[in-house]
Amino acid sequence: MSGQAGQVGQEAQAEPDFDVIVIGAGVAGTVTAYRLAQAGRSVVLIERGETPGSKNLSGGVLYSRVLEEVFPDFLTEAPIERTITRNYIQFLNKTSSVGIDYQDTRLADPVNAVTVLRARLDAWLAERCEEAGVFVMPGVRVDRVLTEAGKVVGVQAGDDELRAHVVVAADGVNSFIAREAGLRRKEPTHHLALGVKAVVSLSEETVRERFHLVGDEGAAYAVVGDCTRGIGGGGFLYTNKESVSVGVVLRLDDLVAKGLDSSDVFDHFLAHPFVAPFLEGGEISEYASHLVAEGGLGMVGTIEADGLVVVGDAAGLTLNTGLTVRGMDLAAASGIAAARGIDEALTAGDTSAAGLGGYRRALFAGFAGQDMQTYAKAPAFLERERMYQQYGELLGDILYDVFDHDLTPRRHLLSVARRRLKKSPVRLRHLVSDGLAGVRAL
Repeated sequence: MSGQAGQVGQEAQAEPDFDVIVIGAGVAGTVTAYRLAQAGRSVVLIERGETPGSKNLSGGVLYSRVLEEVFPDFLTEAPIERTITRNYIQFLNKTSSVGIDYQDTRLADPVNAVTVLRARLDAWLAERCEEAGVFVMPGVRVDRVLTEAGKVVGVQAGDDELRAHVVVAADGVNSFIAREAGLRRKEPTHHLALGVKAVVSLSEETVRERFHLVGDEGAAYAVVGDCTRGIGGGGFLYTNKESVSVGVVLRLDDLVAKGLDSSDVFDHFLAHPFVAPFLEGGEISEYASHLVAEGGLGMVGTIEADGLVVVGDAAGLTLNTGLTVRGMDLAAASGIAAARGIDEALTAGDTSAAGLGGYRRALFAGFAGQDMQTYAKAPAFLERERMYQQYGELLGDILYDVFDHDLTPRRHLLSVARRRLKKSPVRLRHLVSDGLAGVRAL
């Protein structure tokens, strides 16, 4: 009799506190929590920062249509900075720049992308979660996951334990939850990059004048070449209402191999004669560095286990094609897919890895998973070193010969290009090889 009573007591003690525990209140975590609360599930959202967004400084470009599916009023109610209608692709050399300026009013109607500051956006998303019934717990550090018979059943934070049918790891690219559960190994350094970012405060009028903007229009610059001093990666400038987000993303293996300091590379970018005039007179109001996923599809791997799913950056869902850098839209899409898969598993009463498999199916049936597959070759293509110095210099030299009228007879453009190509370390076979690789990857 006493044995039966003890067994009953253990079962009562193991009763979950919530249907789902979500760890991390970024885009992926908040979208997952919000969708599950909408479905009537009890959800707790745990965030290590003192408030949601307090750890996510700076900002970036958000391809926003996926969040409009979750929050139909997103464009009118969310803390959006500017609507991106201009996209620049810029090669920087030591004394010159060569770029493509793509401006299109069709990108504003319907809105395609916006700039956001994550401290504001994440706080807004967490508020929407609370309105939907999610229990938000900021300022709590999860120490480990709880497992029973190989199944994740909850988390421990200090002396406190919380139990749930499913735990969602939305704790970023360094996800210790995913590693502890055996879903992620230590990533090779060529799968990671170091991002160094800052927000430079300027007046709204100054931002508009310097970037040639009207109203709430915004501009995004993707920069390659001297901005990283030849390190694989790139620089960026994004316009906000009263500030500019600026920074560099440096491939970790190349940064280590070249023995450069990331802060020195960042300062070098800010001082470049192409970049400095945009920022003149501004004050750095935020500064941060963090790791960025760069491995593409090769980083995704297993994203579900018994009682656990992994979303957003923690699942490696970041995509850099060289033309666009995407993370937040993929994070939101993974949150939508995860909520669907978890809700189905809870309804079926099967939260094993197989029961949670609907998450992966939903993710790869949608644009996020399919885009990861489409651009699976992009990371390897972007490791080609010639793009980070030699191609920019070659283009700059060709255009210099075209525009420098030094009173010598002019040559046809093809002749100019051939002459410069002979002097360049870039060979014709490199152009052909890299061009084919680019077509296949992008």
